[in-house]
Amino acid sequence: MKRLQIAVIGYNQDKSTEKTNKIAYQVGTEIAKANAILICGGLGGVMEYACRGAKDHGGLTVGIIPQDEVYFANKFCDVVIATGIGYARDFVVATSADGIIVVGGGVGTLIELCVGYMLKKILVTIPSSGGTAKNFGGKYLDDRKRVFIQTSQDASSAVRLIADYLGQSNGNTKNGS
Repeated sequence: MKRLQIAVIGYNQDKSTEKTNKIAYQVGTEIAKANAILICGGLGGVMEYACRGAKDHGGLTVGIIPQDEVYFANKFCDVVIATGIGYARDFVVATSADGIIVVGGGVGTLIELCVGYMLKKILVTIPSSGGTAKNFGGKYLDDRKRVFIQTSQDASSAVRLIADYLGQSNGNTKNGS
């Protein structure tokens, strides 16, 4: 069975707070515990803390960065894809994931959320993290109702929602795949 690829999207380092960083770290931890691969935009803030949480718990992380040089990525990315395509990389992040977890976030996060919505990915927000996660969780983005954006109170249940939805729940251990 293919390993799940879960994207973590949210605030960059300029808007991320201690609270969102902590939540992102927990999300990364839970992704690693589920033996899933963490996909993100590879830079700072939520992306860095999610990668750090995954790395601290033996996970595999992929950073898809907008720049054309790998050294821009945060140090917790195992695999760096330097796209050189700027904000268009948001499409690559969302498309590469089986499911997406939103922690805070602004307009870049909203772009990734919209791409996931159009592709009918499972989308889970943690509203207590604020921003895009708070504003768009628990609803559809438009009247087409392509996919309902789930909400979760914490990192563990967010990862479990995605794994269960995709039929790859493994009891949150590394022995399931």
